[in-house]
Amino acid sequence: MEKWVVAAKKADFQGISNRFGVDPVIARLIRNREQITDEEIDTYLHGELRNLHPWKALKGIDELLNILIEKIQQKKKIRIIGDYDIDGVCSTYILFQGLKKANALADVDIPDRMKDGYGISKELIERAYEKEIDTIITCDNGISAIEQIAYAKEKNMTVLVTDHHEIPYEEKEDGSIERFLPNADAIVNPKQEGCTYPFKEICGAMVAFKVVWGLFEKRNIPLSEIEELIPIAAIATVGDVMDLVDENRILVKEGLKRIQNTNNEGLKALIRVNNLENREITAYHIGFVLGPCINASGRLSTAKRALELLLSKDTKEASVLAEDLKELNDSRKDMTVKGVERAVEIIENTELKNDRVLVVYLPECHESLAGIIAGRIRERYTKPVFVLTKGEEGVKGSGRSIEAYHMFQEMVKCRELLTKFGGHPMAAGLSMEEENIEKFRRKLNENCTLTEEDMVEKIVIDVPMPMSYVTIPLIRQLGQLEPFGKGNTKPIFAQKDIRFSNCKVFGKNRNVVKMKAQDSFGFGAECIWFGDGDEFLERLKEKDVWDVIYYPSVNSFQGRESIEMIIQNIR
Repeated sequence: MEKWVVAAKKADFQGISNRFGVDPVIARLIRNREQITDEEIDTYLHGELRNLHPWKALKGIDELLNILIEKIQQKKKIRIIGDYDIDGVCSTYILFQGLKKANALADVDIPDRMKDGYGISKELIERAYEKEIDTIITCDNGISAIEQIAYAKEKNMTVLVTDHHEIPYEEKEDGSIERFLPNADAIVNPKQEGCTYPFKEICGAMVAFKVVWGLFEKRNIPLSEIEELIPIAAIATVGDVMDLVDENRILVKEGLKRIQNTNNEGLKALIRVNNLENREITAYHIGFVLGPCINASGRLSTAKRALELLLSKDTKEASVLAEDLKELNDSRKDMTVKGVERAVEIIENTELKNDRVLVVYLPECHESLAGIIAGRIRERYTKPVFVLTKGEEGVKGSGRSIEAYHMFQEMVKCRELLTKFGGHPMAAGLSMEEENIEKFRRKLNENCTLTEEDMVEKIVIDVPMPMSYVTIPLIRQLGQLEPFGKGNTKPIFAQKDIRFSNCKVFGKNRNVVKMKAQDSFGFGAECIWFGDGDEFLERLKEKDVWDVIYYPSVNSFQGRESIEMIIQNIR
């Protein structure tokens, strides 16, 4: 059962309203997103590329760039090793384009999810060594590749690491923390100790973007050349589910402005095959339409296909590649549905349903779908979830967490059971021997300190606001708060004691309901609900009066505009 709570953060809303020329409701929404000082509010509303943090603030970046420039001047062979997810593909593209513009002798290798596993591996180093590669630069991986990078150094290769993942560590018996860094020639990762970069929560593509920015400045390449990389860094930021705050929000905002007019043939083709041409593309479209197509290649085929799409210069070739990725993603959706159904069946019919941390083993499931299935199960049960699959060597899996559970820290406590692991507080990847699955499940649950309260889904209402207060100018002002996503969620409005009438179900799948809402003061509003229409109508028969969560929108029809409330939840 979900719990509805009202955000109760205080501020001088009228003062903010007057100083920034916004409605007091907008002022309240900004405060709820932890923008407190006038400087923070101004950046939130009007932040531009000039407000991005300087690349020089990243520890190790000068050292890395100096090595890189020396290798470029010496015409040494440089290989970029990325990763197979959306962030890995985008950061690989950004580094490759940047190095090419700096006249580097560069090429690319991306691990195969099934054969190579996550990030840089000994096999990838061996491949690079056979091709007489002098320097490897990683992106979106490498920070936990202690043994692999040591192996590359044994072969006298130069290794540069650019990454954003958590630094591996071990907790000692006395409670102290020992951190481990690979023996690379230079490391750029905002999470490493001693890095004074003011915002740590950037994705791998943003780190790569900063490296290229620094490279262009040092090589006197016009910064206008970095423009085309902004939409790609924005796609990675949304696709890797980074918080849309601070410079992430600015970058995504700027990327969305440019994405519809991109010169990238591959991106244009992907927009076209998903019927998004001549439409405003939002963070939602990246997260749920375009991004999954890029991710699908690394899941079910090879991520090199997605990179090939972004690198394509030919319209026809780009169209074929984009169609392929869309078909792969459609196939991935079908396989995901089956995987979720099987996982729910296992949980409901075993003792797993009593666990606070769910560990579900799906040996027949395609290993690339583990993370998506874990996310769906987490949404259903509001618990941390690990979905494990049978790999070619042992077991592989992915985890998705809830706010109250730091997944990476909890995995550290079980490290002796794992052959490989890494990730963030909210998501993780791991490998283990099959015989350790039950031990892993037991240990996670023995260590777990989650309470029942932690596992209740909370819907935080921004503003309890009567529908009668909504105007078209207010809805326009809500647009200033976009892009919405993790860390900058879409505002939630609520009103009590609503009666619904004139309900009609539309759509081929009967998944749209239009109706009239009336509050206790007699004010009426046009409303719309998206979901199972017949189920919604059956529910409405239970009561006459409902509490409602809604979001106001403008409905344009034949040149006329009217207000329509999107009903998101009722109780």
